[in-house]
Amino acid sequence: MRRSIVGALAILGTLSCSNEPAGVGALPPPSNLFYELQPSGDLDPAGLLLLWDEIVDPNLMVYRVYSRPDAGAAFGLRGETTSSTFHDSGIPDLEYFVAGVDLAGLEGAPSAVLVVDERLRLGAPAWISGTSLNQGIYLAWDDSPFVTEPAGFRQYRVYSAAAYLGTTSYECDGTWGLEGTTLAPEYLVGALPNGIPRCFGVSAESVEGWESLWSPIWGDTPRPDARNELLSALDVDPLASGFRFWIDSNGDGVAVESELGLVLPGSQTNLDFRVTRDASGLWIEAIRSNTYFRDYTGGPIDDLTSIDIAPHLGYARVPLPAQVGHGYVFEMDEGEGFFRYGAIRVTHVGSEVLIFDWSYQTNPANPELSVGAGVFTAGGQGVIVKRP
Repeated sequence: MRRSIVGALAILGTLSCSNEPAGVGALPPPSNLFYELQPSGDLDPAGLLLLWDEIVDPNLMVYRVYSRPDAGAAFGLRGETTSSTFHDSGIPDLEYFVAGVDLAGLEGAPSAVLVVDERLRLGAPAWISGTSLNQGIYLAWDDSPFVTEPAGFRQYRVYSAAAYLGTTSYECDGTWGLEGTTLAPEYLVGALPNGIPRCFGVSAESVEGWESLWSPIWGDTPRPDARNELLSALDVDPLASGFRFWIDSNGDGVAVESELGLVLPGSQTNLDFRVTRDASGLWIEAIRSNTYFRDYTGGPIDDLTSIDIAPHLGYARVPLPAQVGHGYVFEMDEGEGFFRYGAIRVTHVGSEVLIFDWSYQTNPANPELSVGAGVFTAGGQGVIVKRP
């Protein structure tokens, strides 16, 4: 839907700096003049495309496009074209009109004046949130730009940037790129390397191409996870009752798939946890002296992705009963001067076996656990961000 603002043009006395129009010819005025802006990620568009209905007349030679930067200035010739479109690169002028020129060089009647009106810009999304996934981030944001102006809404534009870890939070590096566009107030960013955080921002684009201010900036980190991992109780299968989120087997500080989510014998002392049982049921028991854990909420949670940020406090080494639907967060001190975090959500508790989903943040000191996280992973490049 077009919302272009047009007005009548008194042709006499309005033209200056033009290529000396030679009188008024008999060509009719171009009709239905409108524009489409080229969004740039900034408030200023990268350019403008004018479009109008073609004049069907064998005497038509070219179209002339005139513009002016403000309502008090004179119109000047912007260019000529044989097409019924015209591209104006850079920040556009305020007003445009078009006239046909016949084979004798005479200009016909001008079109209505088109106003490139910045007041048609939509409002910005008021909030944005994200869920860390395995090699991806699921984003959702405020849909008020569409709700308040459905006829003027075209799409949302999603941007991202790499970042680095500051003293207390992640900082975006300032080099932003377009991830994609969507009609819905949600977007799945995929094919991301685990453990490499990103910054995200969203703008609303109007049907004319005006881009809104951005939403608040959101930082998130993809991290590896897996579903339906099975452990047996220690007395049932001693070789498959222990679990370690990550063992850096070659000491390179890079988490590769073969080092993550390891099912190990329950008798080993390098486990993050193992499963035991007694007459009351199955229990989760921390093993390494530097591994602590807690029940995430004390009750069932909907999904592993519900564990978004690891809590700051409440960790202990006391065994906890394995309960279906409960999430458990692990805080591990690897002697590097910071903690690493992992999480599980129990999906089944039998008399002998425990089934769970797990996630692990491979980025040191990063507490983001909503499905996905990171130290640098093999093959990953770039630097990192966290939610502000």
